[in-house]
Amino acid sequence: MSFIMIIDDSVTVRKIVEVALRREGYQVVSFVDGIAALRWLTSPQTQIPALIFLDITLPKMDGHQIARHLKKKPAFASVPIVMLTRHNGLIDRFKARLSGASHFVTKPVTTETLLKLAQQYISTPTQVSLGGRSAL
Repeated sequence: MSFIMIIDDSVTVRKIVEVALRREGYQVVSFVDGIAALRWLTSPQTQIPALIFLDITLPKMDGHQIARHLKKKPAFASVPIVMLTRHNGLIDRFKARLSGASHFVTKPVTTETLLKLAQQYISTPTQVSLGGRSAL
């Protein structure tokens, strides 16, 4: 049972990513900031996501901090993280790699790109129930 996690403070970006992935059969859970996502991930009944789409510019904790925090935990060490950002500089890409990102995508991102990344990191979509909880 696998799902994709989205952490982005933009309602628009979250909705676009969610809709694109759900149309292809992926189970998706999303959060407005990293604190809420980390809190949810540490609850006892939570499954480890198969893939994380993570915005770099977030309130409270930026994407680099979240990625570093997750990559320090053995359970999340192999979870691919795709950084989403409006910044496209060489230093931005380097910082993303250092924080543990597997991939770096510049916004605006196409749904085609999102789906290719999901297919690259997850073999096939799986229908999974997360206990009826809405994570938005």
